[in-house]
Amino acid sequence: MSHLDRLRAVFRVALNLPADADVDGLEYRAISQWDSLAHMALVAAMEDEFSVLIDTDEMIDMSSFAKAAELLEKHGIGAAAV
Repeated sequence: MSHLDRLRAVFRVALNLPADADVDGLEYRAISQWDSLAHMALVAAMEDEFSVLIDTDEMIDMSSFAKAAELLEKHGIGAAAV
């Protein structure tokens, strides 16, 4: 499973979305499930899944699925994935 597939799974679980929900285009507050409380749960779930520590500035900047994927790459997750 690629890091992006793992990230999609984290988003679906943390935001309580269906297993087949398309999350690639999701943006913060674009859906009612992704509110400030869910954002904190999502960050915690990402930290657990990928063994990274997301700082406050990164947390604030993580406003979409794409930004979350960029954040993981910044932390060295997926950069070497095939």
